[in-house]
Amino acid sequence: MKQARQTTNSSRRGPLGLMVISALSVALAGLGLWSAGALAGASQESSATVSLRSTNLGRILVSAKGHTLYLFLKDRNAKSACTGMCAQYWPPLVARAKPSAGPGVKAAWLATTRRADGKLQVTYNRHPLYTYLPDRRAGQTSGEGSSAFGGKWYVVSASGRAIRKAAPADTTPTTTTTTPYPTNPYP
Repeated sequence: MKQARQTTNSSRRGPLGLMVISALSVALAGLGLWSAGALAGASQESSATVSLRSTNLGRILVSAKGHTLYLFLKDRNAKSACTGMCAQYWPPLVARAKPSAGPGVKAAWLATTRRADGKLQVTYNRHPLYTYLPDRRAGQTSGEGSSAFGGKWYVVSASGRAIRKAAPADTTPTTTTTTPYPTNPYP
C-alpha cells in the first residue's frame, strides 16, 4: 500500500515536473536568443562616427559610443580577416552609410569595406576597425597588444597607425640600436 502511494505521488509530480522543465527550457532558449542578439548588436553602431579620445596611450580613435577602436594586423588590403568567433570578441564597427569624422579625424581616410556577411565595416587609413567586447566602458583599452585569432590587435592613432605600448624602461645600459617600425599602412 505504501509503495502504491509513492508511485501515485511520483506520477502526479511527473506532468508538473515536465511543465517546470519545459518552462525553464523555453526561458533559457529565450535568454540565449537575447544574448546572441546582444552580441550581434555589439557590432552595430547607431551612428558610425569615428572620433578621437585622450587616453593613457595618447589620442586614439573611438566609436560614437566612445569605445576604443582597434586594428587587426592579420587584415590585408582593407579586408577583414576576423569572422565568426573572432567577430564576436572583436565586433567590427559597421555602418549603414558613409561614416562621419569627429574633430581631429581625417574624413578622407574614412571608408567602408564589405565583410563576408555582407555588412559594411568602417575602415580608417585602409584598416578595418573593431571594438573589443571586454572594453565595457568608453575609453578602456584592454585589447591593446593582444594576440588572438592569429594576429595582434592594436589601438589606432589619429594618423591611422597602430599604437604600440611602450616597453618598460630597462635600467641596464645597452649598445643595441633600434629600427623604426615599417612605414607601410599595416605596421
